[in-house]
Amino acid sequence: MTTAAERVTGLVLAGGEGRRMGGTDKGLLELGGRPLAAVAADRLRPQVARLLLSANRNLDAYRALGLEVITDTVNDGNRTAGPLAGVLAGLEHCATEWLACVPCDSPAAPADLVSRLLTAATAAAAPAAFALTSQGAHPVFMLVRRGQLTSLRDFVRQGGRRIRAWQDAIGAVATHFPDEAAFANINTPEDLAAVSPPSPTQT
Repeated sequence: MTTAAERVTGLVLAGGEGRRMGGTDKGLLELGGRPLAAVAADRLRPQVARLLLSANRNLDAYRALGLEVITDTVNDGNRTAGPLAGVLAGLEHCATEWLACVPCDSPAAPADLVSRLLTAATAAAAPAAFALTSQGAHPVFMLVRRGQLTSLRDFVRQGGRRIRAWQDAIGAVATHFPDEAAFANINTPEDLAAVSPPSPTQT
């Protein structure tokens, strides 16, 4: 029997420009002595069959972490496509039924993120699912079918940039999670200083 994890490829999104960090590559900032991208990867790895990391600079540094690195394929010199460009690259490299995405700057993603998103998408016969808490949506934490590659490629080529707009267009379902803190992201040096590394069993 195929397990849920075997149906999913994981993607850590580390292609941002880190503008609120003074242009620093956030995925390589350290938390508890380890790069944020490695921490995020460790949270996602047990939940998926294969793990990718989307990045557009410092590629050798990311590869040195033992991660399979992919780069954006969107021809967008101003990098306005944002996270959707990384998701598009992930779908282009995805060989499983589903792709699960998390940002590199959220080190405490739920340990049951993928299973809950997959359950919700399957129950609704939806092509995608994203995380929602009582404080709002977290659309970058999403699961999407590989078959949505053409949809996303067309959306981006037509100038679409908002993740939620694309998710609404394809009928993604919101999936409730109880802990807002699990989706907290690190945008400033102060955020980084205030965060403790998650324990391996923390959910």
